Amino acid sequence: MVERAAEVPTLTEGPTVDKDGNLYFTEMRFQRIFKVDTKGELSVFREHSHGANGLVIDAQNRLIACEGAANGEPPRITRTDLRTGTIEILVDGFQGTSFKGPNDVTLDNKGRLYFTDLPAAAVYRIDGPGQIARVLAAPDIVRPNGLQIAPDDKTDLQPDGTASRGRTFFDFAGRGGDGMSVDVQGNLYVAAGLNYPPPPGALAGARAWPAAALKTKTGVYVISPAGKLLKFIPIPEDIISNTAFGGPDMKTLYVTSGKTVFKVRTEIAGLPR
Repeated sequence: MVERAAEVPTLTEGPTVDKDGNLYFTEMRFQRIFKVDTKGELSVFREHSHGANGLVIDAQNRLIACEGAANGEPPRITRTDLRTGTIEILVDGFQGTSFKGPNDVTLDNKGRLYFTDLPAAAVYRIDGPGQIARVLAAPDIVRPNGLQIAPDDKTDLQPDGTASRGRTFFDFAGRGGDGMSVDVQGNLYVAAGLNYPPPPGALAGARAWPAAALKTKTGVYVISPAGKLLKFIPIPEDIISNTAFGGPDMKTLYVTSGKTVFKVRTEIAGLPR
């Protein structure tokens, strides 16, 4: 059963859950970060989010955000202390060049952060404040969006955090994956698909989407470590964007889609990344 956890005026993105069970997600048009507490109360956690998109909570219960660009300031990756609200800039460029649009972020078992810069066709790794390495770049990757690390940190990563064995894991017929999560067994929960053509201005680049995008229905696609589709969870609202696990047993999957955050119970516990 798919239930509604929160609703805001415009496009939702980047769900994540802190260690106390509070849900955070971004709202793209008015650039805000929202919070839903354990009682289900919705509030604005941060105004002027600097175009925040993907979020994740690190091992120290701090909020990591991929921040696009706003008011002429450069894109950046930030870390927020949830107790004080203090915001720290981890990185705002690579080798003297500003980022173009950080999109989504995850972490591995060592606490290293990985994030995508979609318009720059790059994936980066952060080992600490100001310590950044480029993991993937064109032509090996074209439009990186959502990303996850396998539970064992070994499927496609070397011990030093470099990536290898690039290959097509799963091919969507229409609009492909946006954000995704992973469970303890290594299954991916990918937000993908489109039920109706978006109206003009609803999402950047929407006018360029071909009719073939509709061949993938809106929902969460559960894909095994072998690349096999295990389950499809239909979501009743476009445009689906991202997923995250939460709840006391980590079996509640939150899904941002359109102006709504949905939640659905799963059989397998997810990882908090």
